[in-house]
Amino acid sequence: MLTARFADALSCAQDWHRAQMRKGSSTPYIAHLLSVAALVLEAGGTENEAIAALLHDAIEDQGGSIVGETISTKFGPNVLAIVRECSDWNGDGAKPSWQQRKESFVASIAEISASGRLVAAADKLHNARNLREDYRVLGDGLWHRFNGGRTGTLWYYRAVADALEQVSAPKRIVEELQRVVTDLEELAAAGHKS
Repeated sequence: MLTARFADALSCAQDWHRAQMRKGSSTPYIAHLLSVAALVLEAGGTENEAIAALLHDAIEDQGGSIVGETISTKFGPNVLAIVRECSDWNGDGAKPSWQQRKESFVASIAEISASGRLVAAADKLHNARNLREDYRVLGDGLWHRFNGGRTGTLWYYRAVADALEQVSAPKRIVEELQRVVTDLEELAAAGHKS
């Protein structure tokens, strides 16, 4: 059963991401956070894991360590630890390059907790599904939304999917992530040739 803590986390997520939209769209960012939390819960995740799913982008997108302190105070150090494991930047100091952040995150997957792997896998699955659907509409124009462009974005999702497959990440989510990334690669290869 979810408690009032989950409702409080949803309220925090809405407050922190209120003005944020999904890249290149008019979809409120909260839709992504709700989808990731739903995937976590459907996979049997705990309330702490579902809360971390709602808050997984708050530190890197909405205030760095100040937001991290709020997460720890309101939801506890375990939730904060999961959020930090799913972040590719702690939000403080100079932000490393896109490539450095993504390589570092991929390398960290072998070391993060089972809870972190669950939330990360759900996050990447939802993102990859959106990429696949957006590619079907926009074609190669999609890649302009992303710092990694076509090559970097496809590399990143393949690297994450493969890294999650190597560590006991939730099998059902990782298998679906592998299928979606393969679909995206095939769509992009066919579109790139035409």
